[in-house]
Amino acid sequence: MKIKTKKNIMPNNKKYTAWDYIRIPFMSCPGCTLIIGINRIVSAFIPSLVVLITANFIDTAIAVFNGEKSFNAIYLPILCYMLVVIFQNLNYTLIYGFVNIRYDMAIYHNVRSELALKRGRLEYRHIEDNETWNLISRVCDDSLANVAMGMNNLFDIADLCISIISILVILMTQVWWAAAAIMIVAVPLILVAMRGGKEVYDARREVRKHVRRADYLHSVLTKREYIEERALFDYSHKVNEQWYEKYETARKEILKKDIKNQIRMRISSIIALVTAIGIIGVILVPTVKGAMSIGIFIALSNATFNIVDRMSWNLSYVARSFAEKQEYLKDLTKFMALTEREGALDEPENIENISFESIEFKDVSFKYPGTEKYILKNFNLKITKNRHYAFVGINGAGKTTITKLLTGMYQDYDGQILINNRDIKLYGLKALKAIFAVVYQDFARYQVSADDNILLGDIRQLNKKLAKETYDTGKRGIILKEIDLERVINKLPSGLNTYLGKIKTGGVDLSGGEWQRLAVARALYSPAHVRILDEPTAALDPVAESNVYKMFGRISKGKTTIFITHRLGAARLADEIIVIDKGSVAEKGSHEELIKTGGIYAAMFESQKSWYELQGGME
Repeated sequence: MKIKTKKNIMPNNKKYTAWDYIRIPFMSCPGCTLIIGINRIVSAFIPSLVVLITANFIDTAIAVFNGEKSFNAIYLPILCYMLVVIFQNLNYTLIYGFVNIRYDMAIYHNVRSELALKRGRLEYRHIEDNETWNLISRVCDDSLANVAMGMNNLFDIADLCISIISILVILMTQVWWAAAAIMIVAVPLILVAMRGGKEVYDARREVRKHVRRADYLHSVLTKREYIEERALFDYSHKVNEQWYEKYETARKEILKKDIKNQIRMRISSIIALVTAIGIIGVILVPTVKGAMSIGIFIALSNATFNIVDRMSWNLSYVARSFAEKQEYLKDLTKFMALTEREGALDEPENIENISFESIEFKDVSFKYPGTEKYILKNFNLKITKNRHYAFVGINGAGKTTITKLLTGMYQDYDGQILINNRDIKLYGLKALKAIFAVVYQDFARYQVSADDNILLGDIRQLNKKLAKETYDTGKRGIILKEIDLERVINKLPSGLNTYLGKIKTGGVDLSGGEWQRLAVARALYSPAHVRILDEPTAALDPVAESNVYKMFGRISKGKTTIFITHRLGAARLADEIIVIDKGSVAEKGSHEELIKTGGIYAAMFESQKSWYELQGGME
């Protein structure tokens, strides 16, 4: 069952309203939405139709029993009732068995795609902001439940209103004030339910931070990648206690609101029930006097209880759900209004169209949004092509921040960053993606084929493969051999076509070091002018880390490379070492020059020298 992708169904900077619960599904799957809508409206008249059929059947049966009508007269109301039953059964089978499934799939496909694209276009500062991330989680995690059920909720309201009003019209023709009494009771029920729905959503909004923490701890307790350490260190009990604490905090807050709402609804339903009993007692009088037929009395009595029941629970639930969905729309409006980075989803510029000569920082000062501490302060540095650089310094010195500024993640800094003597802000993200390739400390482990893991470094080559065209396998083979992954790949069941990880049946997991090399291979496969290693090997021992950097430097000849590390074994490989301290360049020069200076670098080197000497890795 193929679902077509519809674009721009959720525009930015729009105030989302209840109407969007109809508009978005209709744009995603117009046929299904139309069928569901017509079906729900038609079905809404069934209860009042049943009242009339039931009344007619009882009155006809009494007339036949009294000899006032022939026996054949009973067949028509029986046939009508059978048709209603057949319609309801076929309706459930056809609509809920096929149309609703396709509808849910279309909503899931299109809405999730739109939200994923929006999230991918967001300015990076939103990702690192805790409050904004909570908003993103609320909107994106339950998108299907909120958007798909939002339309169902509106149809539920229409269904209930039509069915209740149509029955009230029948009741009004017999006892007009009884209908008015029911309406008077219904209004406060709806208001109470809507207030409860808003309170519940607000409570869920408040406990979202606890839910996120509980979800993380749950993954630690259940996911496969943590199983070895769970068994070795036996920390499951302690983590489970922390998970239970966060889970209970969230659960109790929601439960408190739910209990409060249940009490309100119970009280409201008792009032409605007393009203219904009073109404039935009143319409009994004209029935006894013969002004109302027995059939109408029984049908209306049954319908009155049905209305009260639906108002007590169905209408209250629907009203509460509507209030919750309205709060979701407020969050959706805020989310879709979040600022974006132009070109965030664009493919990298063709490398042939981008030259690289130099990077220069001129008096750059930067602090993260919402903070007062400067990470970089009056930072000055020039980097030229075809040279190898090492940025060293203690954790928190500002090394990784430099990478974030170079790759365009943040633009709100003081001073200037120039690429080829041109302000970096004048470059689009397409150009920056072509210039830089980065392997981060928290590198990604993509659970796709080994080949695709590497080709992700050059999306154009991956697109060629997906289009079944010839792509660059020669470069890939050289890289695998240089970084000592060739033998690992050859041992996999299907070689480069083997799926990695445990998501897909037959998938093979790699060791931590092999995943690291694969991440390095991805960066090496990129045609980017500048390659950056941002401490991706921090989990390795110092000598193993140095070996990885040596391989990276060896295969990156003719490129500009930047090693970011707080360990100095790899720094010796660089043409120039940049010592960063308190957000500024404290020292720079070759290894020999900095040792002779006897400054920060020399002291760091001396303190780390034993790490390498013990393992024979420091010359």
